[in-house]
Amino acid sequence: MISLKKYLDMDSNELNKRREAGPEELLTLILALYRAALGAMGDCGVQACPVLGPDLQRCLLGLGRRLSRKAGPDGLMETEALVEEQLQQWGGRTSEYFQQRAGDVKEILLVLARAAEAGAERDQRYASQFVEFSKRLQAMANLEDLPQIRAAIVRGARDLKTCVDRMEQDSRESVAALRAQVSTYQTKVDEAEQQASRDALTGLENRYGLQMKIERRIADKKPFCLLLLDLQEFKQVNDTYGHPAGDDLLKQFGGELRSAARSSDVICRWGADEFIVVLDSSLAEAQSQLERMRKWIFGSYTLKVGTDTPKVNLEAALGLVEWQPGETMKELIKRVEAAMRRDKAAARNVPPPQPAGRPN
Repeated sequence: MISLKKYLDMDSNELNKRREAGPEELLTLILALYRAALGAMGDCGVQACPVLGPDLQRCLLGLGRRLSRKAGPDGLMETEALVEEQLQQWGGRTSEYFQQRAGDVKEILLVLARAAEAGAERDQRYASQFVEFSKRLQAMANLEDLPQIRAAIVRGARDLKTCVDRMEQDSRESVAALRAQVSTYQTKVDEAEQQASRDALTGLENRYGLQMKIERRIADKKPFCLLLLDLQEFKQVNDTYGHPAGDDLLKQFGGELRSAARSSDVICRWGADEFIVVLDSSLAEAQSQLERMRKWIFGSYTLKVGTDTPKVNLEAALGLVEWQPGETMKELIKRVEAAMRRDKAAARNVPPPQPAGRPN
């Protein structure tokens, strides 16, 4: 298969040679481009809506794999119809999600507006009472009888204290009610934020959550490392046992990765079968941590396929890099992906050793 760039860079003689080869290569190129477009649409969905985007991404990737098995004009048209259906459904769900979030924000603003209005009414009511006290004090200045002046002062002081106590009580009750309402909406916001940063399948951080945490570490200028894991031969698991079994394997692996990591490490499902770990340590410490993790996360896993429980051996290509001062997140991700690709290329040229298996 040739890439699109190579295809566009060919001169007319080379293109004629390609045309003479028949439509198969062109169909292969079209299918590859279509799958790449599906992957790009899935990535855009994740960026547009981190809560619902991963579902769209998994669905589109699944349609891309399905297209590989049903290559041809009929398969392409059938996939196109399914993609359109999925995009429409996802668009509807996403619209409902953002409308709900907008409704929550409007409700919070209304609560604050009502609280401000109630406070203004209360202040106006007590202001009128203080004006009345001022008038009474002015009237006392015209009194000449000392006992009358004393009685008026005592009565005025008692009424003033009652008014102040009532005003303080009203303020406490208003603040408590407002705090309770704000707390309820804060809980909603926190839940939405956490949902937006979590991968729906594994419960780990998703791209959105990971990017926020990386940016925070870059801003703090503290040393940290990125570990990228790309599961090997995962596509064969989906093709052999089905996507539910593949999803189960991803959840198992995510759980093992979480258990093997430290509590301070950030674990993220980066893509379909890619995971990233953020380690708050130097490169030397991260390498030692990686060696400890290898003993737990790689080796034999048991799948659930109906009543059967087949075992599969799980390995991964690894990339480990340390953040360099002044480096952007985009540059850091690019470096760790390049390191992972080098490890994958090296693994193709060297027979893999037999794994000892994970501890029981």
